[in-house]
Amino acid sequence: METSSRNSEVIHGGIYYPKDSLRTRLCIEGKNLMYEYCKKNDVPHRRIGKWVVAQNNKQAEYLSRLAQHCTDLGVPTEIIGESQVQQMEPNVRAHMALVSPTTGIVDTHAFMAALHRDLLDNGADFAPNTEVVAIEHVDNEYRVLVSTSDPDTPYMGIRAATVVNAAGLWADRITEMLAPQSKHDWHTQYRLHFAKGRYYMYTGNARIRVQRLIYPVPDKHITSLGTHLSIDMGGAIRFGPDIEWIKSNDDYSIDGGDQHQPLMSDVAAEIAKYLPSIRTEDLSPGYTGIRPKLQPPGGAFRDFVVREESDAGFPGF
Repeated sequence: METSSRNSEVIHGGIYYPKDSLRTRLCIEGKNLMYEYCKKNDVPHRRIGKWVVAQNNKQAEYLSRLAQHCTDLGVPTEIIGESQVQQMEPNVRAHMALVSPTTGIVDTHAFMAALHRDLLDNGADFAPNTEVVAIEHVDNEYRVLVSTSDPDTPYMGIRAATVVNAAGLWADRITEMLAPQSKHDWHTQYRLHFAKGRYYMYTGNARIRVQRLIYPVPDKHITSLGTHLSIDMGGAIRFGPDIEWIKSNDDYSIDGGDQHQPLMSDVAAEIAKYLPSIRTEDLSPGYTGIRPKLQPPGGAFRDFVVREESDAGFPGF
């Protein structure tokens, strides 16, 4: 119900981030594994491709550098000019576009259902509606206390040699439970910052047709990939996410009572930079998602962290 479902449902190509980053390596390997897994398990998906579009010479220079970066990574891309853009996507305006043919879309809910089946088929227990409330590291094992939704057994203790903290928006809260015993400054190192993004649905008539994903040039620190156009497995068009830094990791408001709610006309103006025929009345509020980020607002790129914490005094965490 959080980051796994509130997203663009895109299988990314792995084109933006530094060559030696974990984010790039996992994206490229994960992309190939995703297509293989979806095909094997009948998860609906399509390799429809993506364009990153430039509107001026400065942005075109960025695309040229990005294309070279992709070549260095071994990720296939192609640069096309304005005439090809017009011929292939008449509704899209761009001075130049970088084509990423290995980008695709997936039905995230079907994907999660397949993963759930895999867990059960391989002997795992799945316990939804449980919350970790405390963790201790005692005698080379972890003692985890969780609250449950069962009124007869409101709390349950788990003893484990290994604990994987994959709590998404709440991962830093889990880490904080062990932080006082850590040999490192986990509070600073693993503190999360929350970037809310709103999605808007295209509810106009069929006069706008687009065959692939359309992305603007991202911001300087790649904090956001911009208010892009994505397509779901049913063919519906949506735009987003935009970006708003928030303090709470459960603020999913999209309209009403939100002083930072952007005007729909401003959203349309942003989209019109690459889709000039969009109108304000073509858009309606869709949903929001929250991106947990290690980099603060305005901060430089921070890589993903996947780390076993023996050095901090916690083997198996």
